[in-house]
Amino acid sequence: MDFRTLLTFRHDLTSDNIFFSFVLRTLREAGDMTHLFSIIVLLLKINATKSCSGVSLKTQELYLLVFVTRYLDLFQSYISLYNSCMKFIFIVSSGCIIGYMRKHKVVSQTYDAEQDTFRVAFLVWPSFLLAAVINQKLSVMEILWTFSIYLESVAILPQLVLLQRTKNVDNLTSNYVFLLGSYRGLYLLNWIYRCLTEEGYRQWIVWISGLLQTAIYCDFFYYYLKSWRKNERLSLPS
Repeated sequence: MDFRTLLTFRHDLTSDNIFFSFVLRTLREAGDMTHLFSIIVLLLKINATKSCSGVSLKTQELYLLVFVTRYLDLFQSYISLYNSCMKFIFIVSSGCIIGYMRKHKVVSQTYDAEQDTFRVAFLVWPSFLLAAVINQKLSVMEILWTFSIYLESVAILPQLVLLQRTKNVDNLTSNYVFLLGSYRGLYLLNWIYRCLTEEGYRQWIVWISGLLQTAIYCDFFYYYLKSWRKNERLSLPS
């Protein structure tokens, strides 16, 4: 596709196909809602069953670290009520999940610490060092934000490893992981839209991290959809 054709395509997107543009503009919000719904599913599972079996505490702690370092500006800058509420909800809900798994009298006894043994230091420190070297601006806030992007791309690994070790996975846990991966897929579509319609839009750190995160989910997606089609409980190979 040459430059003139690309400009024509951009013009078609923004001027001649309003409905298509509207759908793509909603992808980010759909991604946020999918992410939020995944957390709600997990909280409902833990609260209803009084069990966190099959849930990785290490992944939940990594996500809390991701949200805290990404949303340090929560009380410093205001974008919109929606933006502030989503930041607050993600931090608080992650803290609630961790509190359930660590402190709840019944739930904490169902946590399988012997299986959830992924060494998260191998995810945290490389992400931090990479953020200190490769970032958009050399400042504390920017490094921490970049760190959160890198860390989120691999934060699901302890959860996926735990699911492989436990073999059979209950439906609510598998739905949680599927929704968590789907939200990133929706964001990828949003980035494609912005790349096609916004002149000079480039976010290489976010793009590459997002592609890595999506790639990590691919194997899980395959077995999840396979089990859904056969109406069977999800079972991941070792």
